[in-house]
Amino acid sequence: MARMIIHEAKGPVEIKPGTESKWVCMCGLSRNAPFCDGSHKKVREEETGKTYQYLPDGTRKEVKA
Repeated sequence: MARMIIHEAKGPVEIKPGTESKWVCMCGLSRNAPFCDGSHKKVREEETGKTYQYLPDGTRKEVKA
């Protein structure tokens, strides 16, 4: 069963479990989850108020309500 999960965050969150910083993915696109791999850069051009679907090949399409 497929699920649609909506992420509104456009960047990672820094955590410091010790002295070293780790970046946790908040956009939902990282292929290295739960850690950030820079995939959030794809969401920079998203328009506020629109919903998008990211396909396995990395392309984005707008989802019409």
